[in-house]
This record gives sequence, C-alpha cells and structure tokens, in this order.
Amino acid sequence: MGVGYDVHPFSADGSTVLVLGGVVFPGEPGLSGHSDADVAAHAVADAMLGAAGLGDIGMHFSDQDERWKDANSIELLARVAELVREVGLKLVNADCTVVCERPRLVGSRKEMMENLSVAAGGPVHVKATRPERLGALGRQEGIACMAVALLEEVSA
Repeated sequence: MGVGYDVHPFSADGSTVLVLGGVVFPGEPGLSGHSDADVAAHAVADAMLGAAGLGDIGMHFSDQDERWKDANSIELLARVAELVREVGLKLVNADCTVVCERPRLVGSRKEMMENLSVAAGGPVHVKATRPERLGALGRQEGIACMAVALLEEVSA
C-alpha cells in the first residue's frame, strides 16, 4: 500500500490549460509545473511507486530533466504502471481526493476515473472536496490531490 500527494499553484501564464486526471478544463486557469501539472495523475503515480518501493515521481521524472518538460502526466502514470509490473506487481485499486475550490469536478469525474484507470492498469476512484475557503487552496492559489494505492503480486 502506498500514499501519494501532489500540489501545484495556479499559473500566472494565461495560456496554461488546467488538466486533472487527463481531462482538460477549458476556461479554468492552469497549474504551474514542469509537466502538465496534473495533480491527480501525479498523486496516483506517487502512491503506486511508494507501494512498490520504487521511490517517488521526482526520482523517475525529475523537474530538472528537459525530457519531461510539458509532459502528459497520464503517459507518466502509464510508465509508472509499467515499472510496477516490471517488479511483479499490479494495481488492485487506487483512491484519490482532489482538493480545490474550483473547478467543480462532478461532471468530469467519470472521464477522470477512466483516464486514470487505463493508465494505471487498474481501477482508480476519484473524489473531490472543497477546502471551504481555508488556507492557500481555499484562496484558490492552487490544487492538491491525495491518493492511496493497493498493489498485489502478479501470479505466475
């Protein structure tokens, strides 16, 4: 079992698009990050890497490496799933909670779950909660996501 957490601030660059769980949210401010800053994909990836004892997302996709500049985080999550399979494990399930005042995720959760589940190689559930105007997330300075992942050995 592993736990993942990611947080990114909103970008001051008005051309940045918001991507959560591989879904683009038109008209919403994007997040600042080396990749596409998809906090949901990053948190699930970190949870899977932790459960497999493979470190964290920064060890595999460093923000100091230009290969990962503007990378699609769903593709990074798919690569994490490959790494997990290479050590004889597979995802049983993952659960993540996106923390943000906006956007509202209710209309996009199903697509987010599908995108994350396909990339991760197993079921990923997505929930959302609002920070009720408390702290940096409540002031709409960014978005965070927490995730847990359960892996099991692949039977031979």
